[in-house]
Amino acid sequence: MFTKMRRSDREMPVEETWEVLAGAQYGILSTIGANGYPYGVPISFTVMESKIYFHCAANVGSKVENIRFNPKVCFTVVCDTEVLPEMFSTRYRSAVAFGTAREVFGETKQAALEAVVDKYSSAFKEKGLAKIAAQFEQINIFEINVDHITGKARR
Repeated sequence: MFTKMRRSDREMPVEETWEVLAGAQYGILSTIGANGYPYGVPISFTVMESKIYFHCAANVGSKVENIRFNPKVCFTVVCDTEVLPEMFSTRYRSAVAFGTAREVFGETKQAALEAVVDKYSSAFKEKGLAKIAAQFEQINIFEINVDHITGKARR
């Protein structure tokens, strides 16, 4: 179902791929809309138990509409980049995950929101928890169940 990586010499082990994914600051979520066009948008996210979680405003926007139209998504991160001008290349590590997105609720939603606060604003945890409590109903949390993941690096 998924194409083998052309540059298999640059393929990272699965464990390192998950480390790259979890440690990245942001990623690009790609969806497909009812209009037939792909949509890629940078998002903040977190990883818990080999699943990717991200938040957005409740029930509005292209991400939500597209996922409801077709829950199959692709999520990509790139980190540790360095342009190597003399080599006409770039040093990097990247991860690409394919999966199915679905909205989550209750305890899973709360845990994912807290994990986002831990990742991006850990020094302001108390303030972040208060913000979650105040805006809980205005936020959607989606979970990507990963079906296939690959990692690639030029070291």
